[in-house]
Amino acid sequence: MKRLLKSRKALSPVVAAIILIAVTVAVSIAVAAWMGALTFTFMQTEQMQITSMNFSGTNNITLAVKNTGSGKVTITAVTVNGAAATFTTDQTSNEWDAGVTGYVYITSAWTSGNTYRVVLQSSTGTNVASYEKRAS
Repeated sequence: MKRLLKSRKALSPVVAAIILIAVTVAVSIAVAAWMGALTFTFMQTEQMQITSMNFSGTNNITLAVKNTGSGKVTITAVTVNGAAATFTTDQTSNEWDAGVTGYVYITSAWTSGNTYRVVLQSSTGTNVASYEKRAS
């Protein structure tokens, strides 16, 4: 009887190898999914596109903008030809979610015939958009 129990094996080597490979593949897939989600969370880009720039009155500039990045953008500063300018937006807290369009209203004196370069800066200090146009 002892001899019979000694010769029995719990698992064959082939079945054990298959189980080990299956566990390894499952753990690898789980780690890859976790790292992928982590990467997309940290790799969101801030990018805005200025689609048009219009001059009105003697000191009003209106920008039509769109968030073309993958993350939320908060505009905290606007410069016109390198000088800080006062601005407002049509967005709550100057925030644009990805894909959202809107307007930036700038108060800055301008003269017909001169070229003006506007730069938008985000809360992270990144220049997220720029646009240049001759006032008419």
